[in-house]
Amino acid sequence: MKQKKILTLATAALCSLLALPAIAQETEKKIDDKYVENDVVSLAGKKGFSFTTKAGDFLLKPYVLVQTCATLNEYDDQGLESYYAKNIANTGFAVPNAILGFTGKAFDKVTFNLSINAAKSGGALLQQAWFDIALKDEFRIRAGKFKTPFMHAYLSTLGETLFPVLPFSASASILLPYDINYAVPGFATGFDLGVQLHGTLDNRWNYQVGVFNGTGINVNTATKTNTDDHSWLLSLLYAGRLAYMPMGQMPASQGDPENLNDNKMQIAVSASYNAEAEYLSSSDTRVGLEFAWMINRFYFAAEGYFMNMHFTKIMNKADENFWAAYVQGGYFITPKLQGALRYDFMDRNGTKKGGLLNMPAVGVNYYFFNNNLKLQLMYQYLGRSGHDTQADRDASAIGLARNSATAMLQFTF
Repeated sequence: MKQKKILTLATAALCSLLALPAIAQETEKKIDDKYVENDVVSLAGKKGFSFTTKAGDFLLKPYVLVQTCATLNEYDDQGLESYYAKNIANTGFAVPNAILGFTGKAFDKVTFNLSINAAKSGGALLQQAWFDIALKDEFRIRAGKFKTPFMHAYLSTLGETLFPVLPFSASASILLPYDINYAVPGFATGFDLGVQLHGTLDNRWNYQVGVFNGTGINVNTATKTNTDDHSWLLSLLYAGRLAYMPMGQMPASQGDPENLNDNKMQIAVSASYNAEAEYLSSSDTRVGLEFAWMINRFYFAAEGYFMNMHFTKIMNKADENFWAAYVQGGYFITPKLQGALRYDFMDRNGTKKGGLLNMPAVGVNYYFFNNNLKLQLMYQYLGRSGHDTQADRDASAIGLARNSATAMLQFTF
């Protein structure tokens, strides 16, 4: 009932905005990137339509992303009989994302974005809802629900990623040696509610500093308190990122057939502190280093991230540390056909124990019909090395497929 209500309100809001005295116009020229950012699909430089008031002080531009996929996952049975643990699971057809949204500008100072993801449920049904006040290009304020400033894999435009699924190291939870069911964080922080200061200096330096709830995309309410270990500090997520782009601002894309003659590079560092993120258990510190380069038909990225779990005094447990990294590259063999390779590493069980997950992947992307339709195929293998015991080796891959194949068809507008 709540989900239907949210969808109804979002549809009514969109219809009421479209009912404003406006001129529907086909967009032929490149639109200023500042007025079309949505983290879902790039609209800059693409034909489409928008709605503009006659005075020109208000612009509304809708967008759509629909992804449907077929997945085959094969798991280890870990020595169990087949009727206890089947090797084939989480297999079949799915709709990872079905996003309807609109972005726009008002009074040449405020940009905004709202998107509903009908493929999700609960709080994640509201994917994004934010507005951005541009006092200057060097100083902007964003408030609402949006991507936290951490990890190139997540900050890339959703519809323009090299592979149909994120690296396992970015999406899978870590493993703890303790029986704490509610303390299972991952490296990524993803979408969250908060406020952020950001801007671009000299068209080369981009900074982002923000405070967020730290509860992720599934929670749209204020639920936090002060911390037990530091009574003066609210239990929120404090995050920042600094990126250097020597050849000018780099698009948040991992390959675009309409941009095969450019040369952009990005080097970034990021850090965050989630104060008592796992309630009454630990505060999580994350640090990330990333590199990305797009030159003509080639795209390359390498990224590493580290997380420290500092357990609260009441837990009386020693810190746990985890790290992960990946390297990936893509090349447009033809203007429509892109090949992709990725190697993903994850120290899932912590630095105190031996063992590493190794996850190579290969993929191919093909773009149809002016690039609005995209087919992505990929295969990924999960290997394990360096574990102290067979039990550690088995536990390290719990919930992750040994062999995984995905075919995803994506439509964007």
